[in-house]
Amino acid sequence: MTTALSAAMSRFNNLPYLLIGFSTLMWGGNAVASRLAVGQISPMTITCFRWFIVCAVFSVTIRQRLAAEWPLVAPHLPRLAILGALGFTAFNALFYVGAQYTTAVNISVIQGTYPAFVLLGMALIFRAPVTVLQAAGILVTFCGIAIIASRGELATLSTLAFNRGDLLLVAATVLFAGYTVGLRDRPKASAIVIFAVLAASAFLTSIPLFVGELAMGLTFAPTMKGILVLAFIAIGPSLLAQITFIRGIELIGPSRTGIFYNLVPIFGALLAILILGEPFHPYHAAAFLLVLGGIWLSEHRSLASAASRD
Repeated sequence: MTTALSAAMSRFNNLPYLLIGFSTLMWGGNAVASRLAVGQISPMTITCFRWFIVCAVFSVTIRQRLAAEWPLVAPHLPRLAILGALGFTAFNALFYVGAQYTTAVNISVIQGTYPAFVLLGMALIFRAPVTVLQAAGILVTFCGIAIIASRGELATLSTLAFNRGDLLLVAATVLFAGYTVGLRDRPKASAIVIFAVLAASAFLTSIPLFVGELAMGLTFAPTMKGILVLAFIAIGPSLLAQITFIRGIELIGPSRTGIFYNLVPIFGALLAILILGEPFHPYHAAAFLLVLGGIWLSEHRSLASAASRD
């Protein structure tokens, strides 16, 4: 049984679409968990202690591996520390704060710009070409996001009004796109060791945010529900999703990985239906098909090349 499980995990570790799909599923679950956390645990408590838990897990499970691969990551430590601070801590902080000042419609639409920012970053920094199919895929997936955001009433989008919360969310999206692009030239160490360094940076840089929230009297003792939500966020979206996402980038690159991020609001909506009991509407199915269609367009050439090799 152990051998079969190891073989299955090894195969999973080389299937980029399943890896990235799992990441987006966990992040969609994070959106639902964030709603469950309201009034149960404070935002900066989640931001700080999610990374504390990840670091605690790593201190027990991969100490020897981290020591063995340290010579590979040590020369890149400053860059990895910056990526962890910006891609994890700053992104989460801006997202949580910005969400207090804007609407769910705006949040969904702004999140849909992430793949475009990744492609733009790759084009500007690494001179990576943007194909017509990639551009078309982004447009189609954005249509799916717009349907989810407007709840099937596209006229709602014409009434969007942008405020400071939207600007914070745009900044958060740009930071996470930059983090994704920055992982392109990551050290030749394993994904889990690289992530351990990123998580340590995220934890250390999130401590001042937690202390500030505490000083302002905005922190409160979490309820049991809040603790369970924190445990899920730490293990699922923070630990497992990040490892599989980094591995996905390693296998297919940031530009191709970025388009899959538009599955996050789709999975979020579906999980909200299943877990929170929100109603299912035909526009959910239409949006899901558009997002999958957009991903297929963006990946069409890559999938065709893979099929010809098999």
